[in-house]
Amino acid sequence: MPPFDRLHPEVRRWVRDQGWAGLRDIQDQAIGHILDGGNDLVVSASTAAGKTEAAFLPILSLVAEEQPPGLPILYVAPLKALINDQFGRLELLCERLSLPVTRWHGDAADGPKRRLLARPGGVLLITPESIEALLCRRPAAASALFGQLRFLIVDELHAFLAGPRGTHLASLLRRLEALAEPSSLGPARRVGLSATLGDLEAAATWLRPGSPARVTLVTSAQADGRIMLSVQGILEPLRPQSATPQSATPRSATSKAEEGESRAGLLTIAERLLATLRGTNALVFGGSRATVEILADRLRERCEAQGLPNEFFPHHGNLSRDLREDLEVRLKASTLPTTAVCTSTLELGIDIGSVESVAQIGAPRSISALRQRLGRSGRRGAAPALRLYVLEPELDSKAGPLDQLRPRAIRAAAAIRLLGAGFVEAPGAPDTLASALLHQTLSLICQHGGIRADRAHQALCGPGPFAAVPPDLYIALLRSMGDPARRLLEQAPDGTLMLGEAGERLTSARDFYALFATDEEWRLVTTGRSLGALPLREPVAPGNLLVFAGRRWVVVAVDEQARIITVAPHKGGRVPGFEGSAEPVDDRLSAEMRAVYQDQAPAPGADDALARLVAEGREAYARLGLGQHQAVRSGAEAHLFTWHGTRLNALLALILAADRFTCWPHDVGVVVSGPDIPRLNRRLAHLATNGAPDLETLAVDVKGIGHGKYDALIAPAVLQRFWAMGMAEAARTLPRAAAPLQMPEA
Repeated sequence: MPPFDRLHPEVRRWVRDQGWAGLRDIQDQAIGHILDGGNDLVVSASTAAGKTEAAFLPILSLVAEEQPPGLPILYVAPLKALINDQFGRLELLCERLSLPVTRWHGDAADGPKRRLLARPGGVLLITPESIEALLCRRPAAASALFGQLRFLIVDELHAFLAGPRGTHLASLLRRLEALAEPSSLGPARRVGLSATLGDLEAAATWLRPGSPARVTLVTSAQADGRIMLSVQGILEPLRPQSATPQSATPRSATSKAEEGESRAGLLTIAERLLATLRGTNALVFGGSRATVEILADRLRERCEAQGLPNEFFPHHGNLSRDLREDLEVRLKASTLPTTAVCTSTLELGIDIGSVESVAQIGAPRSISALRQRLGRSGRRGAAPALRLYVLEPELDSKAGPLDQLRPRAIRAAAAIRLLGAGFVEAPGAPDTLASALLHQTLSLICQHGGIRADRAHQALCGPGPFAAVPPDLYIALLRSMGDPARRLLEQAPDGTLMLGEAGERLTSARDFYALFATDEEWRLVTTGRSLGALPLREPVAPGNLLVFAGRRWVVVAVDEQARIITVAPHKGGRVPGFEGSAEPVDDRLSAEMRAVYQDQAPAPGADDALARLVAEGREAYARLGLGQHQAVRSGAEAHLFTWHGTRLNALLALILAADRFTCWPHDVGVVVSGPDIPRLNRRLAHLATNGAPDLETLAVDVKGIGHGKYDALIAPAVLQRFWAMGMAEAARTLPRAAAPLQMPEA
């Protein structure tokens, strides 16, 4: 029987009423797997390929036919706006099937929620944070609501494969499964929906930890792979280096100083955006909020100067919800030409209708993010259109090796090659595991009113995000939480763990239910004077270098409690235009950059300016001898090129700093300032032969480890053990990376 004919009659009528010519291949495949099998499912296809319907059409058909008791379908999404979109798409279909559909998040009405709790049934659309709130505040209601689940759908699965929200949701799924009533048919089948999955096996492992073989992988065969591509190179005019540091204390003032340095290049980009995007619907991903505001303001000014209505509007997290939603509605309506200049806020699947093209400012650092952004364009059968604008500094005689190598242009070429090859980064080790485990332990105690340590470890640290946490490390975390200085936990005479005074305050706060936190900024000071603030993405240690306000600074001391880094001016070489690792770069992207340097293939989609920049980078690569060596000297600096990503480079820089070398990591290696070359070579040879030192010992001197929301509540020694566990994979790779890093003789 054809897949369509197997659907419930009312579902078939609904499909016909939509005016569809037929089902898409991804929907045909999913219908068979869901109706016939008992496996979990990962459905991976391009944006607007019909993944939501691929899951819901057969699942609703089954539920409408069988009429199981309780709530059979739970749909989890990362964004309230996405839940609202899906509610609008499902409401009429579910009404035909006499199935209630309820949305549950902070902005949803209370009436439908109360009705669902009184009589569970149909479909519940919910965020992870709202699941957490139910488990903590209404555990009995949560048990009754989730005890009969048949299907659990996770939308935008790629958004949960890494980071604190992914760790959080994976733990919640395990806890929901533990609520299944004995009368139920076993664990709810899990269905993951995603547009950007490169490593499908990793997705299967996340969706069903411990049993990835139970996950069927369904991908679309209809995508033709066409991309309309333009990669443009732009030279940032040479500007004199500031002789004195910026003295502004507020972050906003510091940002303005930094923005001014790159304003000329951004204004050039604004003129090109105006010429190419005016009259269309488009998204422009600017990266930082500062870049978004500069571009949107410039584009508005140009429209007004020409007496034209403005079509360009900013969209970022700091704007009010009303302003963001007004822009989203305008994009979706498609009645007026509209371009949203945004951060990553429009990266996920909010329904904003058909977008003709996507632009990005800066060379991509994440293929996954690039693929997701690209998927927002090319709807209605058109090929996706992507424009990349890559800024490189103009060079003079003082330019250092990093600027000479034109790394941004090379990274853009490498990213496009990986995009064409279908690569997407695999999930990495979470940096916030300790914080997440503390959070889930407190939540578990709220849910049960108290629990023994062995039961808590069993409930949380089985197959899933905390599987690598051994009992002794979990006990150390619990002792840290129960320390009189923290009072998060108390233990009854029979061994039951209960909330302490501080634990009760923490769990009763409204922001407890979300595990993610905004990047916390650290204040930089020198000789008692504040330089400004910056988010710290990688751990640091005394001896590491930071680039800030146009100068280099050596880390003198770190006050983790006050989030203050004391620095001193460093007389290193010229500050490179090569940006730091605000967003991590994967090992594969760094390796592909080296491949671009080593061959002469033209950069896909490159204009003449970008092609020249790539050629300059290749010439510098050859001139510096990087085809024969992975280390070069430049003045008083040693440049070590590991051709690995930011995680390994950060670890190597910490190890060298512990050995009293002054250094800083970047995307493809580490710069060592004024080193004793023979001693550096001996140290690198030792690393190549013996591997990384004991990470727990190294961690004692590492600062800025805590990136998680609740890391400040964890004893430093415990946090250091979690950091060491998370860096184990990079440590295993280090000997291979260090082996070719010997400095050639002068």
